Amino acid sequence: MSVGTIPASTISRQSRLPGWLRSIALLRESPLGIIGAFLVAFWIIMAVGAPWLAPYDPNDNDFDIGIIAPPSAVHWLGTDDQARDILSRIIWGSRIVLTIAPMATLCAYLVGCAMGLLAGYYRGWVDTALMQVCNVILSFPVLLLYVIIMMKFGPSALNIVVAVTFVASPQVARLVRSQTLELREREYVAAAKMRGEPAWYIMLVEILPNARGPLIVDACLRMGYTAITIGILGFLGLGLRPPDPDWGGMIGAGYSYVMGGQVHMALAPALALSSLVVGLSLLADGLREISLRD
Repeated sequence: MSVGTIPASTISRQSRLPGWLRSIALLRESPLGIIGAFLVAFWIIMAVGAPWLAPYDPNDNDFDIGIIAPPSAVHWLGTDDQARDILSRIIWGSRIVLTIAPMATLCAYLVGCAMGLLAGYYRGWVDTALMQVCNVILSFPVLLLYVIIMMKFGPSALNIVVAVTFVASPQVARLVRSQTLELREREYVAAAKMRGEPAWYIMLVEILPNARGPLIVDACLRMGYTAITIGILGFLGLGLRPPDPDWGGMIGAGYSYVMGGQVHMALAPALALSSLVVGLSLLADGLREISLRD
């Protein structure tokens, strides 16, 4: 048996497990996937447990310690330019990122899957019309679209979700379309047509579940991209309104103090954002290995 090959007995045992348990079992065979899952799980725990894990209220000012205080036993990551505890703001900021990013990704997938399924299944003029719409949106620089949308409608969590849905759904649609074009020629789709199943049933029950492997991997990567987008918008002042603890806004607020040697204000939230994005990327790599083995 070559290195990295899963024993036949292990595959046999895993094949009897439910789908989600089988995925977890196979993920154990991917070291990078395990590291990614650990990083993502860490931030999920931080987000869920923020009211109990954060040592201070994220908007409380501790002027007794002073503004831009360095890390100490009282404030482990120091304080920002308004004497607020940086660690508490990072922990509470994880709740915001891990709420908006999955929600925006889900909305982008709902729109993108609908467009991709219709285009790939019906083809013809439906495919042409939908893909032309996607091509027009994709022809604009992504960051420029985000900035235009946020400047037009104003910074808020809802507008971030709308912007991500508008920009990312064409990318999802192209992926779903390519999968649909391939899967619509399979025998089980032909059998469903012979049974007289309606088109919506064939698309949602026969085609979409069988395209889940690439879509799940892409969803993990896309959540990482969305987290970066939230950070960029916050850095540019187009993210959430103050005083919400937005990681990007924290990096932007601390950036001007870096040259003065006060690097902790920008470094701590930047490392938090990077670790979450790296975790989602490594988890996607692990899930890609699962899809190849399963």
